Amino acid sequence: MTTATTARTPQGPARGATIWLTGLPSSGKTTVARALAGRLRTEGHRVEVLDGDEIRRFLSAGLGFSREDRNTNVQRIGLVAEVLARNGVFAVVPVIAPYADSREAVRKRHDASGTAYLEIHVATPLEVCSERDVKGLYARQAAGALKGLTGVDDPYEPPVSPDLILETQAQTPRESADSVRAVMAARALI
Repeated sequence: MTTATTARTPQGPARGATIWLTGLPSSGKTTVARALAGRLRTEGHRVEVLDGDEIRRFLSAGLGFSREDRNTNVQRIGLVAEVLARNGVFAVVPVIAPYADSREAVRKRHDASGTAYLEIHVATPLEVCSERDVKGLYARQAAGALKGLTGVDDPYEPPVSPDLILETQAQTPRESADSVRAVMAARALI
């Protein structure tokens, strides 16, 4: 009896990456993230969206909005994103992440593991964000019912050298997602 063997080329794990979208509340981060994730999935990629609001409800429940708590929240999200990306998943992360040092720590975590990381600044102007006011935060802040709103009475430190700047007020969510995908392609991530 003869046994036939088939030569197989070993396949490494698919390459993942973290695509971190930072910006003010109501800037369009989550909308762009969902559009990008949908497109990547239709192309056959594994994708997870780590939405900031969902993370706060589950992984970071109990944290407040002090600088320390915001940093802890960002580091938790960064860890999960890096683990997913290191294991071949595109982790799309739409979170405010207002402090540059917190975002830099996430980038360093990715660099240390050799995992791709893209920082996208969703640079929608404050006036546009407050008009959109998806969650009613700006209205609550204006009425005095909310303190510490990022970009209004709490700081937002925009990225100094992001991989891409999106001005969502000037393009559709699909166009914004296409811009992010183009950067991914230029970096040979897809």
